Amino acid sequence: MAHTVAFVLKGYPRLSETFIAQEILALERLGLDIRLISLRHPTDTATHPVHREIQAPVSYLPEYLHQAPIRVLRSWWRARRQPGYGPALALWRRDWQRDRTRNRLRRWGQALVLASELPVGVKHIHAHFLHTPASVARYAALIAGLPWSVSAHAKDIWTSPDWEKREKLSDCQWLVTCTRTNVDHLRRLADNPERVELVYHGLDFERFAPPAPRRDPALPVILAVGRAVDKKGFDDLLAALARLPSELPWRLVHIGGGPELPALKARAETLGLSPYIEWRGPQPQERVLQAYRDADVFVLPCRISADGDRDGLPNVLMEAQSQRLACISTRISGVPELIIPDKTGLLVPERDVDALSQALVRLLREPALRRRLGEAGFRRVHKHFSLQGGVQRLAIHFGIKTRLAA
Repeated sequence: MAHTVAFVLKGYPRLSETFIAQEILALERLGLDIRLISLRHPTDTATHPVHREIQAPVSYLPEYLHQAPIRVLRSWWRARRQPGYGPALALWRRDWQRDRTRNRLRRWGQALVLASELPVGVKHIHAHFLHTPASVARYAALIAGLPWSVSAHAKDIWTSPDWEKREKLSDCQWLVTCTRTNVDHLRRLADNPERVELVYHGLDFERFAPPAPRRDPALPVILAVGRAVDKKGFDDLLAALARLPSELPWRLVHIGGGPELPALKARAETLGLSPYIEWRGPQPQERVLQAYRDADVFVLPCRISADGDRDGLPNVLMEAQSQRLACISTRISGVPELIIPDKTGLLVPERDVDALSQALVRLLREPALRRRLGEAGFRRVHKHFSLQGGVQRLAIHFGIKTRLAA
């Protein structure tokens, strides 16, 4: 069996991070001994089935240092006796000079707790996300004298300063990320570009079994799944829906929580769309899967936000395609790596409401086109985006010997 690895996560469990949970479970089943370390307590009221299958124990670091002063002080007293404490403190001080924020101070306190309370047997620390979790992992690994690695995704890459990404790339043992766009960007910053590797998350097709044949309904259902945040572009979707021909029947189902949900509902009311929209809020995976099977069109009009935040390769697009659902999205980040325009789905420019509306009209009016794109997307996602391919690459990094890796 491979050595024990501590996985540092921003929050666990999270409904919006199924891709992380399915990866953890797959690595467990290959024999990796995992300890989960979460920077935050869960806020979702439900969990996915995959979370209940994961065996790894979870530890929670103090979310805010002032809430656990004795624990933090005790951890500092223990950590300062470790040989790596001095270099780690010097590193944090350099970071503090460039980023004098509460968040930076909290990362140091959490790293002290992690280093002093590291579970017995842990020989490697792996962070999911290149921003806060990687900072905590980096400081703690230096204190404890351990190697560390990171999986980088989307917001964590594009909202972090280049100096910090460059230095983390220099310190980590290896980094994996989920789109070619991310790989190209990070390799330009790395002193050793070979340290950066493309690993798609992929899907566990045992959980996303093929659907029954689709019918041509009189009232087509448009499905949108994702948190109500700016980068998802759901206000563009509402504007596009408002421009659909009045005689064209449709209804929209949205699944997901998020801070902008009240504003989206108010906007829908203003546009006169509320009677045609069902807001279901956050849902567990089995209900999301049923929604894919009940829908006729899937749409995710993602875009780049003003602060640089953007999606990588949204798992919901792969999930929709696994259910033979025709998809509409935008030409940003890793989306074109999944969707080939007019072959496996439709792509429009980000923030182009007219183009988005026209794409919706095409799919709503042409059932044959929906079936053709849905079938082609189904074949492509099964051929190129299986969970097992990415997990095998991670298994090699973590030192797990498997049939395919041997």
